[in-house]
Amino acid sequence: MAGRPSPSNGAPGRRTILAASAATLAAVLTGCDSDSPDPSDEDAVPPRISGTKPKGRDVIDVVADCGAKGDGRTDDSRAFARAYAHAAGRVWDHIGRTVIDIPAGTYLITSPYALLNAPAGRLKANGLRFRGAGKRMTQLLFAPHRPQNAFLCRNEDSWANVSFEELAFRSGTPGASFFSSYSTGQAQDYRFTACEWTGEWTYGLALDGSDTNSEMRWDACRIGGSYRRAFLYSGLSQKSLDHPQQDQFLNYWFTDMKVEYDWGNFLEFPYGGSITCRGGSYIVTGRRPTDSADYGRTSTFFRFPRGVHHDSVQRFHAEDIRFEVRGPDTVVIDCAWNGGTVHFNDCDDTALAFRPFAKDSRPHRYRSGARGALVRYDSCQLSGQHLYEQAGNGPRARYDMCELRNHAPADFIAGASAGVQFTDCLGP
Repeated sequence: MAGRPSPSNGAPGRRTILAASAATLAAVLTGCDSDSPDPSDEDAVPPRISGTKPKGRDVIDVVADCGAKGDGRTDDSRAFARAYAHAAGRVWDHIGRTVIDIPAGTYLITSPYALLNAPAGRLKANGLRFRGAGKRMTQLLFAPHRPQNAFLCRNEDSWANVSFEELAFRSGTPGASFFSSYSTGQAQDYRFTACEWTGEWTYGLALDGSDTNSEMRWDACRIGGSYRRAFLYSGLSQKSLDHPQQDQFLNYWFTDMKVEYDWGNFLEFPYGGSITCRGGSYIVTGRRPTDSADYGRTSTFFRFPRGVHHDSVQRFHAEDIRFEVRGPDTVVIDCAWNGGTVHFNDCDDTALAFRPFAKDSRPHRYRSGARGALVRYDSCQLSGQHLYEQAGNGPRARYDMCELRNHAPADFIAGASAGVQFTDCLGP
């Protein structure tokens, strides 16, 4: 047939092509043979791995392997304790070697620390993974007999690189807490992916210790329920040997979040920190049922008071977030840092700016020290007024290309307005 190559007209045949390909592949693989060492590796020394590979399964199922029922009525505390003990017993050369699978179901847990129980000094390990079947498909119902100081998890300077995936956590006892993390450098690198929290908690995650408690990430999670203190409270100061040393709470990332909780604070950082929140919807749906000695009736997404401690990073960035301010007791940010930076970029809190309360509301509040914090808003849509209480040299704040829904720039700042600049902003 015309145009079809064949051996008779000099074109390469199939066997010729295959032979050439085999020769090429052999040439590429030269050096993989143990008899042909790579000269560049003559001085290489393989790393020494201490200990021996642990026995047992790499993936353990809390139902099939540990006896959990997942029916929402049977206490599954012992099954989860067994699963964690299996994982802790398979640490090899300081590396965790186990994935804990939690199938679909509702698991009643009444014993504190049943999910993760790592008291101080017992273990130094990297790598622990909890894997569910899907948000709300796998639900852990934590119902301790007494809520005071009852945490579902504790990690005291033991585990780094801990991940939770596709899980829902619900407080069945109002005032219980989810996670207690104490660190002087080891407890860090947590990741939560597609997880959810509901029910009434005192703390979601409470961070304590000194020097380091950092590198934590939340991706596509939902923060529901309510919080007597905060979902993430950085600087608990219950076990720290030196409170002023609590100054290295670094690198917390929240991406594409659905923060829709009834009341309480989302983030509270009295010792500074480096925090980034990108994308999502943030709504406080209700109101504190009673006055709090520390908070009154307010619920605050980002509460940054100033604790007594050594100097540390103070950096906050919020981007592409829609805030829904439903009443005068909802506060977007309340910041008393005496240095560092606060930056809002392309954020919007004007969904209810037409309501009667909005004009007199103050959802953004700052108490500035001699060196800041330096505050900047870029391309944001903002309701109410912003409050600046002067301390030291007063505020340093800038608003660029922002739409001010309820007040013109001249009336937008309540309190100390010296040092606040507006560039190309629009009022009503």
